[in-house]
Amino acid sequence: MEERKNDNSYLGTEEVKPLLRRLAAPAVAAQLVNLLYNVVDRVYIGHIPVTGSAALTGLGVCAPLIFIISAFAVLIYFGSAARASISMGAGDYQAAEKIMGGSFTLLFGVSVAVTAAAELFARPLLMLFGASSATVGYAVSYMRWYAAGTIFVSLTLGLNAFITAQGFAKISMRTVMIGAVCNIVLDPIFIFAFHMGVAGAAIATVISQGVSACWVILFLTGKNTALKLRPAYFRVEWKLMLPGIAIGLSPFIMQATESLLNICYNTSLQHYGGDIAVGAMTIVSTVGSCMWMVLMGFSQGAQPIISFSYGAGKPERVRETFRLLLKICVVFSTFMWLCMMLVPGVLCRAMTDDAELVAYSAWAMRIYAAAMFILGVQSACQQTFISIGNAKTSLFLAVLRKLILLIPLIYILPGFFADKVMAVYLAEPVADIISVTTTALMFHHQFGAALEALKQKAPGA
Repeated sequence: MEERKNDNSYLGTEEVKPLLRRLAAPAVAAQLVNLLYNVVDRVYIGHIPVTGSAALTGLGVCAPLIFIISAFAVLIYFGSAARASISMGAGDYQAAEKIMGGSFTLLFGVSVAVTAAAELFARPLLMLFGASSATVGYAVSYMRWYAAGTIFVSLTLGLNAFITAQGFAKISMRTVMIGAVCNIVLDPIFIFAFHMGVAGAAIATVISQGVSACWVILFLTGKNTALKLRPAYFRVEWKLMLPGIAIGLSPFIMQATESLLNICYNTSLQHYGGDIAVGAMTIVSTVGSCMWMVLMGFSQGAQPIISFSYGAGKPERVRETFRLLLKICVVFSTFMWLCMMLVPGVLCRAMTDDAELVAYSAWAMRIYAAAMFILGVQSACQQTFISIGNAKTSLFLAVLRKLILLIPLIYILPGFFADKVMAVYLAEPVADIISVTTTALMFHHQFGAALEALKQKAPGA
């Protein structure tokens, strides 16, 4: 085995607080910049003269398909990157490289299949997902172009996770910054200068993701990475890949059920409130995504430390990192909750200048985000389960919040309220309270047991 030029042992030795700050800052920035891909599209599209509101609603209907595309990438890379970190912590870099190589092959294959399905069935799926005759044209126009770039989206998301897993948070941030800057520059050119509307937004996104994918591959095949992307390891070794895919089932279900959740929201809101209610959900969910993306960035910053330390048999370091992550996540989710409660109109006006849609969205946001301040607990606990390789519990928690609680509530609550649209939005905080309580109780029991078992395995225990 060749000598490693990059030593990742600092993940298990440096003081946790400054190390987490150093890793999380670029990871959070990367998530925010990554969010710009969708947010910038929505801001530009929402301000198209005359047709902006209808086009924005059409773009919102595309969300379920976009979530499905990213969900299949998450299935492959999320747990695999954590397994690669654990392997590095145990000193087995060859296994880590084989996991990364196998992930590349699976990401490529799944992307081809998803692209074909999206291109063939875009229109009927979008109508099923809540599009109306007034908005389906915009939705189809965006989705067909976006689906063509699935391979770039998957490789960028998937391979960049292995850069983060090595502790190269700044490089990971550059990956998404390169693409986002391209998108910000290209969006107005294709949308307004070339008069391509929503199709132009999708083309700009595909080109930008292609640039990011090239950057990731160049880095992982270069001289400055601890793990190299080697063609010799592109063959899928299932004994190495299946444990990571098992861990990835939890975030996969979170993403896939996010797609199903969007369908349920859009169809219910279309039935009870029409296009304006669906458009409001597009705006509200975009703001909610901002919070989740930042929480994900904090978790990505902590993941290499937790996974490496867990693989190296350092339970107290794992505990210390989790406690710090929990504090950060709770503070941020509380901050976002205050913004959505106190100044929802300001947040909505960033998406559209339609006064009626702004007022409707601000009202909906206060209901939708009523319990959002507690979601920092959910994020920190669930992502820590993933970081230590606890696939079963993270999978259950993913299923609990959306499949068992939220989706049924969307259909149950309107039966108890005269205002049906309000009842649909109310499903979110009710599900949040129940799921966070359950998560906290399970984490309190299982996390301590996992660290105690790790302590017993330590040399000299």
